Amino acid sequence: MKTKEIGPVSFLYVGVDVHKDQHTAVGVNCFGQPLWQKEIGNSKEDFDQLTKLVEIQGLRPVFGLENTSSYGSRLANYLYQKGFLVKTVSPVLVERERKYQTHPEKSDSLDALGVAKALIQRIGRLPNFTISKTEEISKEIKELVIDREFLVKEQTRLKNQLHRLLHKAYNSEYRLKFKNPFSEKALRYWLKYPLPKKNDISSPILKNQIRRKVIRLKEIKKEIIEIEKELRMLLDKTCQKLETLNGCGLVLAVSVLAETRNIERFKSSDSLAKYGGFCPREKSSGKKIRHIKTKSGNRRLNKAIHRIALSQIGRNGNKYSKEYFRKKISEGKSKAQALCCLKRRLVNIIFSMLKHRQEYRYFSKS
Repeated sequence: MKTKEIGPVSFLYVGVDVHKDQHTAVGVNCFGQPLWQKEIGNSKEDFDQLTKLVEIQGLRPVFGLENTSSYGSRLANYLYQKGFLVKTVSPVLVERERKYQTHPEKSDSLDALGVAKALIQRIGRLPNFTISKTEEISKEIKELVIDREFLVKEQTRLKNQLHRLLHKAYNSEYRLKFKNPFSEKALRYWLKYPLPKKNDISSPILKNQIRRKVIRLKEIKKEIIEIEKELRMLLDKTCQKLETLNGCGLVLAVSVLAETRNIERFKSSDSLAKYGGFCPREKSSGKKIRHIKTKSGNRRLNKAIHRIALSQIGRNGNKYSKEYFRKKISEGKSKAQALCCLKRRLVNIIFSMLKHRQEYRYFSKS
């Protein structure tokens, strides 16, 4: 008995434009022709209505969602558990589809249609949405990493404001009192003596301003410590040993894990490098062949590995990385180009470490 071959004509391509409270779904055939459109809420009852509409079409449904990690996570989880094939579609592909229209317009239905068309064109290359323990831990790690980043930015702003207020109260002498004006000992002192003991300044407003900033700084430091404890707990659950890599502490290790999510998504270190934007982009014309630095890819992952590379060529860095960096410079490359080569080499090392859950010592002579 011959089995019926499943081709692109047998699929129903469903593009979904997700929002906080409602989603817009558009079903199209393999030629990109819209068959139906439906707006649903963000609840299980609405999801049931969508699946019933899809099942009566008589075609094999494939769902494409622009966002499967935030507003679209509830729908993506529901569809995955129901056994449907769910693909994650980058917003860049939808924007590109809109850009080349004769009359570019934007609406929820047009965005959903753009998702469906991107799904048709790239169904074999778009990543599948999956639920695994590793990815769930990675999502939790990413949320904590983002929370910590917000706190660090707020802490920096408060320190700059406190510098200005302390200079107003103590003049330049406040820098001589403590080596670090924001250490625990210093903050306790500023909280107790926001103004000099003997002075002619009598400003209750300035006093209250300094105290408020100091209290908030102390709170932020406690929050950051709590978040780092939670990150440590989640990192231990992954059984990964990225911290054994020189220049990669707790924060950079969890940043890499948060962005890679599941290393099994990547077939090789080359695919991971392309995902992180470490591969140069070809820009050739005629007989002139050249490559330029790309600005695409996951910039958060790129930033984390960039910081690891800078640490490795620093004073207390990794001797093998320093030798590699100097070797590239001796070959005629600039320091920026040599650093790019080092980052690409680090991607290979990080890929192997994550793939096999091994420590860095196994790769120190690579």
